[in-house]
Amino acid sequence: MRIREISEQDNSAIEQVIRDVLIEYGLDRPGTAWEDASLHQLSDYYEQERRAYWVVEVEGEIVGGVGIAPFGDADVAELQKLYLKKEARGKGYAGQLIQQALDFAAVHYQACYLETVQEMDAARRLYLRSGFVELREPLAGSVHHSMDRWYLKKFERE
Repeated sequence: MRIREISEQDNSAIEQVIRDVLIEYGLDRPGTAWEDASLHQLSDYYEQERRAYWVVEVEGEIVGGVGIAPFGDADVAELQKLYLKKEARGKGYAGQLIQQALDFAAVHYQACYLETVQEMDAARRLYLRSGFVELREPLAGSVHHSMDRWYLKKFERE
């Protein structure tokens, strides 16, 4: 298992992982990442300043990924597109991806926000273990209106 930054050659593989998971959870509809214009070229979207996307590769195959990008306010990041193939779940990869993303976000932002759905129970438990706190409503500026769970993690400054 290897976690590394996304490259242009990874775009179609990670797009397929994301789309397959969205279909699995019935999220292949408006108001989700399904409609994100950047989904075809994630490497381009995340190569901008204060953004990054990492893929997890197992035996040469992309099995998942996660991204960080600004959310509205310049001091808030969004943890984005954390998806893993079904066979890659339960092996600790998601936790490692989140830690990679949060380490990056803590350098560039004051807090990290994320949106998900009730049905993604394992992911929601992982977010809580990673220090996120569940919010009652989305932060202003949310574009994924089909999400029904929202989380925020504030970074401690020394």
